[in-house]
Amino acid sequence: MAIDHASPFSLKNRGDMGGRGYEEEEVENQRWPPWLKPLLSTSFFVQCRIHADAHKSECNMYCLDCMNGALCSLCLSHHRDHHAIQIRRSSYHDVIRVSEIQKVLDITGVQTYIINSARVVFLNERPQPRPGKGVTNTCEVCERSLLDSFRFCSLGCKIVGTSGGYRPRKKHGGYGGKKKKKRAALKDARYESEDSCTSTSGGSSDKSSVVQSFTPSTPPPTSASYRTGNKRRKGVPHRSPFGSLIVEF
Repeated sequence: MAIDHASPFSLKNRGDMGGRGYEEEEVENQRWPPWLKPLLSTSFFVQCRIHADAHKSECNMYCLDCMNGALCSLCLSHHRDHHAIQIRRSSYHDVIRVSEIQKVLDITGVQTYIINSARVVFLNERPQPRPGKGVTNTCEVCERSLLDSFRFCSLGCKIVGTSGGYRPRKKHGGYGGKKKKKRAALKDARYESEDSCTSTSGGSSDKSSVVQSFTPSTPPPTSASYRTGNKRRKGVPHRSPFGSLIVEF
């Protein structure tokens, strides 16, 4: 089966591989099983063309001996004596159980995940826009956040990252580094603006020598405010005496 060179794990699409001859490429391909790259370039969870009318026609199996694409459960009847593995899906990404793949492939350095009580590994890369806060380790190929004890996030990234001529991309400083740079740039711009205002006010008239503030100054007291402040408080009211009032019957 021909390998799709436009697939995400294609070595020619990763970094600068340099000039390699045909013999060097053959030696590189011998490091991995012949079924690994075709497996990673296969599209799973599609409807089987042979058993399209069947109830279970979803292709989620792969034969490591035949390497003839994704298979459904009904297609396995023709591969009874072959080594077939089952592909599962997590968040729209293909995964395989560690208990199945570690029997036929060395997955050292690839981070594993526990999904539905089963430990799995991802087949292909899952690029991450930017690492989260406090991330200290990322994938050497796609820079996805990883635990400190792993180097790659998927089998495809391990193929690319362990190739002889691969040059890893320079890792950026992360979101925290960008934020610090932005804060420093704003600080420098503020200092420059203050220096320019000071130098401009030094050589001008008395009115221009006063640096204008961004907050309005307190207005001077007016006559109305004086009247308001000096207003005397009203005293206790006094009633007119009732002693002089004579009531006649």
